[in-house]
Amino acid sequence: MTTWTTVLLACAAAYALKLAGYLVPAHWVEGERRSRVIALLPVALLAALVTVQTVAGDAGALVLDARAAALAVAVVLLLVRANFLVVVAGAAATAALLRAVGWA
Repeated sequence: MTTWTTVLLACAAAYALKLAGYLVPAHWVEGERRSRVIALLPVALLAALVTVQTVAGDAGALVLDARAAALAVAVVLLLVRANFLVVVAGAAATAALLRAVGWA
């Protein structure tokens, strides 16, 4: 399978998934509890992706490097309710500085 075939299949799958979201009957997502769960699913998915990208190394090994420190700085900035751009810039600067001093 070529790269372009893979990209086109991924695009078609993403489109079909988005279309399926519009076709779901309304009564499937009604209700207070279901609405809360559905609203929090993207947050949980994003948190899982960030965690895996931060601490997972080759073959699933746990790696603590500049990414973990940058994530810690981002969490602290989020806790003090900093602007999102400040959070991103602070985390990026932390990772860059730690990598510049040799802590990859």
